[in-house]
Amino acid sequence: MLIDRCAIIGVGLIGGSLGLALNERQLAGHICGTDLDQDNLAMACAAGAVHRVAPLPEAVSDADLVILAAPVGATPVLLKDIKQFLKPGAVVTDVGSTKKDVVKQAEKIIGGRFVGGHPMTGAETAGFSGADPYLFENAFYLLTPTPETANGALETMRCLVRAIGAVVMEMPPREHDLVTAAISHLPHFMAVSLVAAVAGMPVGDKAMALAAGGFRDTTRIAAGSPVMWRDIFLSNSEQVLRALAYLRDAMDEMEYALRRRDAERIMQLLSDAGAVRKKLPIRPKGYLPYIYEIVVTVPDRPGIIAGLAGMLGNAGINIAEIEILRAREGYGGTIRVGFAALDEQDRAMELFQSKGIKCRRKV
Repeated sequence: MLIDRCAIIGVGLIGGSLGLALNERQLAGHICGTDLDQDNLAMACAAGAVHRVAPLPEAVSDADLVILAAPVGATPVLLKDIKQFLKPGAVVTDVGSTKKDVVKQAEKIIGGRFVGGHPMTGAETAGFSGADPYLFENAFYLLTPTPETANGALETMRCLVRAIGAVVMEMPPREHDLVTAAISHLPHFMAVSLVAAVAGMPVGDKAMALAAGGFRDTTRIAAGSPVMWRDIFLSNSEQVLRALAYLRDAMDEMEYALRRRDAERIMQLLSDAGAVRKKLPIRPKGYLPYIYEIVVTVPDRPGIIAGLAGMLGNAGINIAEIEILRAREGYGGTIRVGFAALDEQDRAMELFQSKGIKCRRKV
């Protein structure tokens, strides 16, 4: 047990998942939850993410660790609200995706016992209904200490992050904000803009009706919480605008080549982007650095996925990932099966082929 008493303010997707993870691994003796959404609280209690619910002052008054899992815009207000009720030595952290302003304000309000945190994980389902005790498994969990951060508070968070199965990465708040602006906030900005652009075209209705894989994949994140993303954009506006400047430069270059009908330059830009994209690891480097995949073609038959999984399990082959790629009802489809090790991929290929199952390696 790392924490005797913990308080989670906001038991939605991240806060609820943290509660589940702490309880699953018996890392906290007692967890008290509070949330404005009574449905979230009820589900969190029923699922065992929190042991009890209480109003904000009561929830934090005897907590050794307070986790702020509310939208970024609410964090400074919450810090002011809980300051007088915190017991001496209590560690406070958050889970927001912007850090510079939050950490600066937190240190003014409660000092060095605040440790900025940001788990780089999530799910498409908001609220506690999407909570998962294994949400943080193998995920990077960013911590943003400053010279003001108390060593004990930082070490508590390092131990906690590792204990829930995540990978600790530390960086200054300002650097964190540019990194997340580039790989998280900018893509969301673009997804929202792309949806608005297509919807506003004269053929918008027809285009949306025909929208398939590429458009849906590119714009999936635009369905995220408007409140959460409003707060993120406002809190990290400086770095999002900085990232947008780089994007505009890249788009201008592509547009210039297109207007000149410069086939060679277009080809070069496409090739360069493709080469960079292919280098992205499926899993963080040094932590499940690669997923070895097989694509299996199967008939549309009840229990077919369970049959494949059982076949691999009986052979002692562990599945790291599984996904239905394509399916046609009544005929069949393709399933992607991923493994953490090359020898598992080899053995799975041999097993499937020996059973007459069509399969191929995915590169």
